[in-house]
Amino acid sequence: MKLIATDLDGTLLNDKGNISIENAQAIRKALKQGVQVVVATGRTYDAANKPLQEVGLSLPIISLNGANTYTEDKKLLRDIPMDRSTCKEIQFFCQKENMYFELFTSKGIFSLSRDDFKTVIMDIMITAHPDISKEELEIAVDQRFQDEDVQFIKDYDELFKDETIQLYKLLAFSLDEELLQKARLQFEADSNVKITSSGSINLEFNDPQAQKGIALSLFAETLQIDMKDVMALGDNYNDLSMLTMAGRGVAMGNADEVIKEQCTHTTKRNSENGVAHAIEEMLAEL
Repeated sequence: MKLIATDLDGTLLNDKGNISIENAQAIRKALKQGVQVVVATGRTYDAANKPLQEVGLSLPIISLNGANTYTEDKKLLRDIPMDRSTCKEIQFFCQKENMYFELFTSKGIFSLSRDDFKTVIMDIMITAHPDISKEELEIAVDQRFQDEDVQFIKDYDELFKDETIQLYKLLAFSLDEELLQKARLQFEADSNVKITSSGSINLEFNDPQAQKGIALSLFAETLQIDMKDVMALGDNYNDLSMLTMAGRGVAMGNADEVIKEQCTHTTKRNSENGVAHAIEEMLAEL
C-alpha cells in the first residue's frame, strides 16, 4: 500500500470527536515509512482540519464528500459545485416537507433556523446515545457549533441569486425513515445529483462527480499511485465509493453490515482505535 485514505466521523475520530493518540501515532508511522495519508470527509475543510491540527497532523483533505480536494497547505486541487437549479429543487422539497437541512457553500454553511438546528443535533445525539445525560447533550450541541460555522438566514433567495457563491452539498435530516426514502426516490433518478448518507437519519446531496471514490482516485493519480495500492477506511454510505474502489477497503467495526460486506477487510470500532489497528496490520504485511 502506498496511500491511506481515511474518513473522519465514525472512523478516525472517536466518539468524543477526537483523534486518539494511538491513531495519530499510527498515521505518523505510516508517513515515516513512505506511505501517503489523505483525509476524505463530508465535513468542510476547516472542520476537518481542526482535529488534525489538535494532534499536530498536516494532511491533504478531500472535503464535502469529494467536492473539494486540498493539499496539506490548503491549495485547492479540485472544485466540483452542484447544479444550481437542482439544488433549488432539493431545497424546495425539503422546505415543503418540513425537513431540516443545511446548505454547504464556498462562503460557509447556511440554515434557516437556529432553534431547528439545536433540536436536530439533540435528536441525533439521543438517537446515537440513548443514555446520554443532559449535560453531555448540551456539550455535544455546543461542539457542533464549534465544529462547523453555521450561518442562519431568513430565506435562500439572495443566496441562490449570488453567482459568486458556489453550492457544494445539501445535508438534510429527518427521524422519519419514510420521509428520507421519499426524498431519495424524488431525486435518485436525477443525473445532476448523487445521494449518499453519513448516518441513519440524514441524506447528503452532491454533484455526481463529488464522490469520495472519484476524488480519491484522481488524487492518487497526481501522486502516480494506482488504486490497487490504496487503503481506504470508512464506516458509512458516503464512504462506499472509495471503499470499493481502493485495493484494500477497510470497514470500521461500527459500520453497517452492508458496508462490511463490500469491503476486503474489517477493523475494530472507531472507539477502539480501529484506524491504528488497520494501519499497523497493513504495515506489518509490507
